[in-house]
Amino acid sequence: MTLTEKEAPPARPPLAESGPAPEDNNPTRVIQLLVALALITAVFLALGWGYLLLFIAILFAIVMLHEFGHFITAKRSGMKVTEYFVGFGPRLWSVRRGETEYGVKAIPAGGYVRIVGFTSTEEVSEEDEPRAYRQQPFHQRIIVASAGSAMHLLIALVLALVLVFTFGKTTNNYNVAALEHWQGRTTPAALAGLRVGDTIVSVDGKSFTNPDSMTNAIKDSSGQSLNLGVERDGKLIHLTATPVNGKGITVDGTKLANRAYLGVDIDTATASVSPLDAPGAALTTMWQLTDEEARGIGSLFSPSGLSGLWHQLSSPKYAQSVANNPNLAPRASSIVGIANIGAQAEQAGLASILLLLIAINIVFAILNMLPMIPLDGGHVAVAGYEWIRTKRGQAYYRADITKLFPVAGVFLAILALISLSAFYLDITHPLHLTH
Repeated sequence: MTLTEKEAPPARPPLAESGPAPEDNNPTRVIQLLVALALITAVFLALGWGYLLLFIAILFAIVMLHEFGHFITAKRSGMKVTEYFVGFGPRLWSVRRGETEYGVKAIPAGGYVRIVGFTSTEEVSEEDEPRAYRQQPFHQRIIVASAGSAMHLLIALVLALVLVFTFGKTTNNYNVAALEHWQGRTTPAALAGLRVGDTIVSVDGKSFTNPDSMTNAIKDSSGQSLNLGVERDGKLIHLTATPVNGKGITVDGTKLANRAYLGVDIDTATASVSPLDAPGAALTTMWQLTDEEARGIGSLFSPSGLSGLWHQLSSPKYAQSVANNPNLAPRASSIVGIANIGAQAEQAGLASILLLLIAINIVFAILNMLPMIPLDGGHVAVAGYEWIRTKRGQAYYRADITKLFPVAGVFLAILALISLSAFYLDITHPLHLTH
């Protein structure tokens, strides 16, 4: 079933243009809100969860910038935008500017922007119908629906430019950031004579071709002598290292996985670039991370990925193995996991923090463009389908999106299970990013 313009549901009275209730703008409400934020901050800091609070704030900012993308493109397209809110549920505070109400709601689970007539099933007054999202040209609907993901990519590009200008472009080589301390034994890296500041450029004469090359070369080489090509003080030297199996080895209270290790923390090496080359280097960094994250998301939602997630939930031993070696199986991260990774990134330096934030925005951009209601990609897919089905000279075809609700329900259920599983695993078996 479809809805044409003539078959649209009965109009409802126009939305009131008057401001919100006086108590919503009462200065006392503002003071209460600020006091609540101060108390929440104090509790997080007292519990030692400062990084968790920081990354919650960062994620809120990212989410609201996503919504701002929808907001600004809808406004510029002439659509009617009635709300722009942080949070959901009961209103804590709001203020109206023109026809749009801005404010904060009680449940801190994200934010939203309300655009009139975003779906064919929404009731819209006759007065507002010409400015409804569904009445706009196809290209404007696509721009507005995809603007959130576009904003994520813009944020990622800005961060990538900061990264490139500050640290240079990434290479396939590795800097030795730190030597690990193993309880009761000397690490292979220390025995080989590796030092902090060394740059590893090859293993057994083979240069690295991707960000995982070194880990892949080492993890299956337990007990084997490897020739490491190392740049030190501008000179190339060769060191011999023999990786050992991590089984039974503890690093900072965490047991290593059942694979070979050198006992060294590494960062991707960089090379300085000129201002003219910086945009290209930033785009290359984004492309590499996009490829990596897209593969990870595809793997997570695959039958083997879902099976692996169940294995982690049912087997604490396997879950700990994945926590020690994230490459072993795909695993989503909750806000707790992001904060944990962020804390490790902070210890590794600003470059690692920037890379993490770039990756987060890329993941958000990809996930939001999946062609499934209620995600942005679902609305893009519906708009495209309606455009294809509309015949020249006839009323605009309107898809009945209620037919998608059962499929969307299954998708959201899977997404919810993955999210809850990630939250549980991030608490019981936090990821340990080591090499």
